[in-house]
Amino acid sequence: MASSEAAPPRSRLRAVTRLASRRSRTGWTRVTSGFFQAVQMTVAAVGAYIIAERLLGHHGPIFAATAALVSLGYAKGGLRYRRVLEVSLGCTLGIIMGDLLIHVLGPGEWQAVVVLLVSLLLARFLDNGAIFTTQMGLQSVLVVLLPPSQDGVFARSFDAVVGCLCALLLAYVVPQDPRREPRQDLGALIDEFTRMLADCSRAVADTDARLAWHALVRGRQTQPLVDSVRTGLTGSREIVHASPLHRRHRREIDELSESIRYLDLAVRNSRVFARRLASVLNRVTLADEAITSLSEALSDLSDAVLSFGHALGESHVQSRESYLRQTRNELFSVAERLEPGTMGIRTMEGEALVLLLRPMVVDLLEAAGVTHDVAVRHLPALGRR
Repeated sequence: MASSEAAPPRSRLRAVTRLASRRSRTGWTRVTSGFFQAVQMTVAAVGAYIIAERLLGHHGPIFAATAALVSLGYAKGGLRYRRVLEVSLGCTLGIIMGDLLIHVLGPGEWQAVVVLLVSLLLARFLDNGAIFTTQMGLQSVLVVLLPPSQDGVFARSFDAVVGCLCALLLAYVVPQDPRREPRQDLGALIDEFTRMLADCSRAVADTDARLAWHALVRGRQTQPLVDSVRTGLTGSREIVHASPLHRRHRREIDELSESIRYLDLAVRNSRVFARRLASVLNRVTLADEAITSLSEALSDLSDAVLSFGHALGESHVQSRESYLRQTRNELFSVAERLEPGTMGIRTMEGEALVLLLRPMVVDLLEAAGVTHDVAVRHLPALGRR
C-alpha cells in the first residue's frame, strides 16, 4: 500500500521535471536567438541617451533611450524595417503632439484626456498600424503626465528623434543575419515533417491506424511552422535588399523562398496522405508485399526530407550543393518505385495512397531545385506490372 501511494508523487515529480527541462530548453533557445537583437537594442538605447545628454546638453533624456528601445524591440523578422519606422514615427509624433498641446493647454488631467484622444485619432488618420497608434498615444500621454522638461518645450521631441534615428541606423547598417531566422524555422519544419513521414511508415508496417492519426495531428501542427518561415523570409528579403552588409546573401534567400513554396505544397499533400492512410488501415488489409514496399518508400522519403533539411541549413555553397544532390538522388529513387503494380498493391484503396505520394515527391523534387518536367519524368507510368 505504501509503495502504491508513493508512486503518484514520484510520477508528478517526473512530470514537473520534464516540464521544467522543456521550458529551460525553450527559454535558452529564445536567449540565444535573441542575443544579437538584445545587444542591438542596448547599444541604440544607451547611445541615444549619451548623444542627447552630451551633444544636445539635455538633462536626463530618458525619451531618447525609450524611443530607441521601443523602436527596435523584439519582433518577428516579418516587416522589420517597416516596424522600426512605424514605431519611430509613432514615438516621435506622439511626443511632439504632447509637447505641442501641453504648451497650448498646460498640464493637468483633463489636458491629458484631450492630448490622448487627439493623438489616437490623428494616428488612425495617418496610419492603420496598431503599433503606430499605440506608440503615438502612449508617448503623448506620458509627456503630459510627467513633470515638464527643464530643457525647453520641445526638448523631449528632439530626444525622441535622436532615439529613433539611432534605432533606424542600427537596423539598417548592422542588421541581424537574414539567413539565421528562416534556417531555424525551416529546421523545425523539416524535423516535424520527417517525424510525420516516419510515423506513417511505422503505421503501415504495424497496420496501426492510430499511429496514422497521430501522424495527421503532427502534420496539422506544421502549418504554423510554414507560416513562420514565410514571415521570416519576408523580413530577410527586406534586409538583403536594403542593407549593404547582407546583399551578397540575396541569392540564397531567394532560393530559400522558392524552396518553401514547394515544401508547403508537399506538407499539405502529406496531411491529405496521412488522413487517407488512417482510413485505409481501418478498413482494408494490405498484402504483405504492399505493406513492405509502401513502408520502405515512406521511410526513404523521410530520409530524403532529412537530407533536404541538412541542405537548407548549410551556409557553405559546396556543402549545400552536395546535400541537395543527395536529396535529389534519394527522391529520384523513391519516385521511380511509385507504381502500385510493381509495389504489390492490388486494392483500389492502396493504389489511392500511391497516387497521393506521387505529387508529394514531385513537390519535394521541385523544392530541391529540379524542374517540374524532370521530376515528372522520374515517375513510372501507371498500369505497369
